[in-house]
Amino acid sequence: MDLTTQYLGLTLKSPLVVGAAQPLTEDLGNFRWMEDSGAAAIVMHSLFEEQIRRERLEIHHHTEFGTESFAEALTYFPEPDVFHVGTQAYLDHIRQAKAAVDIPIIASLNGATLGGWIDYAQQLQEAGADAIELNIYWIPTDLDLAGADVEKDYVDIVKTVKDSVQIPVAVKLSPFFSNMANMAKRLSATGADGLVLFNRFYQPDIDIENLEIQPNLILSAPQDQRLPLTWIALLYGKLPLSLAATSGISKAEDVVKLLMAGADVTMLVATLLRHGIGHIKTIEDELIQWLNEHEYESLAQLRGSMSQLKCPNPSDFERVQYMRAIQSYHPIWAADYQVVHS
Repeated sequence: MDLTTQYLGLTLKSPLVVGAAQPLTEDLGNFRWMEDSGAAAIVMHSLFEEQIRRERLEIHHHTEFGTESFAEALTYFPEPDVFHVGTQAYLDHIRQAKAAVDIPIIASLNGATLGGWIDYAQQLQEAGADAIELNIYWIPTDLDLAGADVEKDYVDIVKTVKDSVQIPVAVKLSPFFSNMANMAKRLSATGADGLVLFNRFYQPDIDIENLEIQPNLILSAPQDQRLPLTWIALLYGKLPLSLAATSGISKAEDVVKLLMAGADVTMLVATLLRHGIGHIKTIEDELIQWLNEHEYESLAQLRGSMSQLKCPNPSDFERVQYMRAIQSYHPIWAADYQVVHS
C-alpha cells in the first residue's frame, strides 16, 4: 500500500507525524523508536521566546556587570556556555536527532511577538532542521488592541521568519479569528508553506481551597478533531499550501477522516502519551487494513474526497449542517417523559 504524502515540499513515507511534545522528543533515544514504529517525520518540542529572552538578559547582565568600575572589565566576556543555556542545547538536540534518524526533523519555535527570537530561525536551519513549525501562541488581552492589528502581527511574524530562512515554514495557529479563511489566505500569500490546525490554548484552573491559580493540562480527546476537520475540509484545494491536522487523533479511523477532509498529514501527540510510541505502528497497520478493505491503492485517492470542494453537498460544512444538528438532537430524558405521560 502506497502511504506516501507530500508535506511542506517534503516527501513522507506516510501521513503519520509525531507532533510537538517535550515528553516525546526530550529523550534522544525516542527518535529511533519513533522512526522504527512508523513515524514519517518528527516535530521537535518548542524553543520558547521566553527562553531566548531570558538568556539574552543573562548575557547582558554578565557583559555589563562591573564595567563601570574597572577599565579592564571592558575586555571581559563570559565563558561561551553562559550564552547558550537552553538554546544551544536545543540546536545540539536537532543535530543529534538528525544523526540518529533518516526521517525529517521539524524544529518548533513558540512565540508571540516580533522579537529577536526570530533570529534563531536561521540557526535552526543551520543545525539541520528540515522545516520549522512556527507556533504563534498568543492570547490578546489588551482592551485597545483591534482584531486587525492582531492579524497584522501574525502576518509580520511569518514574513520575518520566511525572509530569514530557506527551509519550509508551517504556521501553527488558533482558530480564533473573525475570518479564519481570510487569515489562511493572508498567511499563504505571505509565504507560509503550510498550516497546522489547530493550537489548543491551555486554560488555567482555580484551586478553591488554597486560592491559587494552577495549570490544568488535559490531553486532547476524539471530539477535538472536529474543528480541524471542518477547516481543513473548507480550505482544501483553495490555497497553495500544506495542511496538517492535530488534536484528538488516536486511531486509523481518525486519520482516514482527516485525510478525506484534505489533510496532508496527521499529527500524533496525546495518543502516544497515553499508549506509548509503539502505538504509531498500530495506527499504521489499521490504516493499511482499512485502505485494503475499501479497495484504495494509495492515499492520493482518499485525500480531499470529502472536502467541501468535492463533497456531494458543499453546504454540509456551513449553516445547513448546523440547523440539521440542532433539529435532529433529542435528549434521552425527553423519550422517558413521553412514555410516563402517554
